[in-house]
Amino acid sequence: MKKLISIFTLLICMVAISAFAQKRAFTIADLYKIKGVESLSISPDGNRIAFAERSYDLPKGKTFTNVYVMNTEGTNKVAITTNGKANEPFWSSDNKNLYFVSSESGTPQVYRYSFADAKTEKLTDFSMGIGGPVLSPDNQLIAFTADVYPECGADSRANAIADSLATNGPTQAYLADHLLFRHWTSYSEGKCSHIIIYNIAKQTYTDLTPGNFVSPIFMLGGGIGFNFSPDSKELCFVSNHTDHPEANTNADMFLIPVTGGQAVNITKENTAWDGSPIYSPDGKYIAYRKQLVPGHESDRFRLALYNRQTGTSEIITDAFDNWVTDFKWSADSKSIYFAGDVTGNQPIYKIDIASKKITPVSGDKATFAFDLDNKGNIYYTASSTGKPVALYRQNLAKGKTTQITFLNEELENAVDIRPSDTLWVAGADGRKLEVFIVKPHNFDPNKKYPLILNVHGGPQSQWMNSFRGDWQVYPGAGYVVAYPNPHGSTGYGQEYTTSISGDWGGKPFIDLMKVTDALANLSYVDSTRMGAMGWSYGGYMMNWFQAQTKRFKCLASMMGLFDLESMWGTTEEVWFPNFDLKGQPWNSNLYKKWSPSEYVKNFATPTLIITGQLDFRVSYNQSLQYFTTLQTLNIPSRLIILKNDGHWPNTVKSMPLYYDAHLDWFHKYLGGDPAPYDVDKLVKNQVFNTK
Repeated sequence: MKKLISIFTLLICMVAISAFAQKRAFTIADLYKIKGVESLSISPDGNRIAFAERSYDLPKGKTFTNVYVMNTEGTNKVAITTNGKANEPFWSSDNKNLYFVSSESGTPQVYRYSFADAKTEKLTDFSMGIGGPVLSPDNQLIAFTADVYPECGADSRANAIADSLATNGPTQAYLADHLLFRHWTSYSEGKCSHIIIYNIAKQTYTDLTPGNFVSPIFMLGGGIGFNFSPDSKELCFVSNHTDHPEANTNADMFLIPVTGGQAVNITKENTAWDGSPIYSPDGKYIAYRKQLVPGHESDRFRLALYNRQTGTSEIITDAFDNWVTDFKWSADSKSIYFAGDVTGNQPIYKIDIASKKITPVSGDKATFAFDLDNKGNIYYTASSTGKPVALYRQNLAKGKTTQITFLNEELENAVDIRPSDTLWVAGADGRKLEVFIVKPHNFDPNKKYPLILNVHGGPQSQWMNSFRGDWQVYPGAGYVVAYPNPHGSTGYGQEYTTSISGDWGGKPFIDLMKVTDALANLSYVDSTRMGAMGWSYGGYMMNWFQAQTKRFKCLASMMGLFDLESMWGTTEEVWFPNFDLKGQPWNSNLYKKWSPSEYVKNFATPTLIITGQLDFRVSYNQSLQYFTTLQTLNIPSRLIILKNDGHWPNTVKSMPLYYDAHLDWFHKYLGGDPAPYDVDKLVKNQVFNTK
């Protein structure tokens, strides 16, 4: 019997191997054939779902997004837009209209599609463009953000004149009297993000947050910065009204009438971060995310309730020792559904408001956007390492899950999209850490392959069992790819996350060396051909590898930190190094202790360096210093500066070069397949014929 089972198992494995062998290897070009689903929104009656579909044109370096509507079981899909410039759909409460954002006119504006006559009309025409629109429950008002000149407020024409003079006049300069005069990739240039109320019937604009404060605050990756009360009379928004917003994380929630007036701070007792407000449908509470450690941007994001009658707040997810990333109220206001980082996934949970009991909903999945209908179903986008993002419907009572979009089915059937395996390794202090491993195309367990170790940035974040170009492009070229979650990663308890602060080159480095040991001992890994790559803090770790180990034949450092003292003086969010390096360069020895620049005498490993000229988080000067050092030491090195990019390169304009340059570098030192494009010609735009 055992023999028969073994033969049967062998046959299954042979069929699986044969199926993979029939598919071709994944390439850079394949990455830009994949379509994405985002911004999903369920109609109030629960019958239809609106979403945006994202696609790419690699040769032209263009991204397209269009809005679609279909029945919630996945049938009768209809395109609402076809110009490739629309996103962020949201419904009117009576189900009659669908609103969305489109840049068809040149700047992002709100449009309205009527289901009665299938016609679309442009609603807003604000000269500075609009962002993150929210419709009031009574369908009368639209709140949105815009970068305005404070002295112009909601006057669209005055803003247009001021902006034209500043942009086109003979004097071109930046003026600053305080820090945070630039953020992420742009200078403030005398402008400030405000919340504008647009009255649909009157066609008027009102500046709800006048003055020199940024409202709502910037949130990496987006998020909820303001919301209407259920009666449409009040708005709750998030802002930092301290004197030095560049040096603290004290964002607060404010209440203000939709007609304007004095904003009231309802979270002033907490000097850490408060944000992401959502009113309960019955109007009793405002649910929001809350941190407790001032200055620590990576403190645990808890879910809290503000009682609008008593003015008191209460944390309700103390039992959940990981970050709450997104949440939505149930229709009856008795529970909240939330997503959180947990062991390489982002599952969805339900918490009962009365008992605070937390119940798993989605299981171990890497979910992203989600929404609920009024019929007992939840909808979410999800992916895994070996499967691109798709939209799923899950019955909350029965747990049955059904995939309802199949945008990438043809590609999935033709291309070998590799899944990941999981390896647990004993790291620093004996604590086990999770490592995801992707084996190469046409994997043969009897062969040995070169290895690429990819270290995540943040540093407080996590690699997930989710689809990502790195996990497919390199295995498609013949590499084993490993991505670990060392100390500092989210999803493994807040103590594990916070442990990296003050210890950048300590426990995380020990973790990664132990991971490297374990990987080198795998039968299919060629330990003589190992390379490593990383971005942001991952780039820092590559530079720290350069300073501390010679285990890798080559390194690739993207947007990495090289000299920590000068990094402090050139980053814009000063609170981050202040907390993670325990002070400033003149009062904390950690800036020298953990700085790769202090160990130049140890440098020897060939390194590819990629940076963005508009990177204000980790100034591109860090990469210039590093490249100059390597070149002076005659260590093989290559520098690529992306002229128009910041800390995150443009997905379709710059990321193809990112992948190709890595493949070229790894081919040279590790011996995988050659890069598909000539790097020099790619930089000069001579690869693709776009005529």
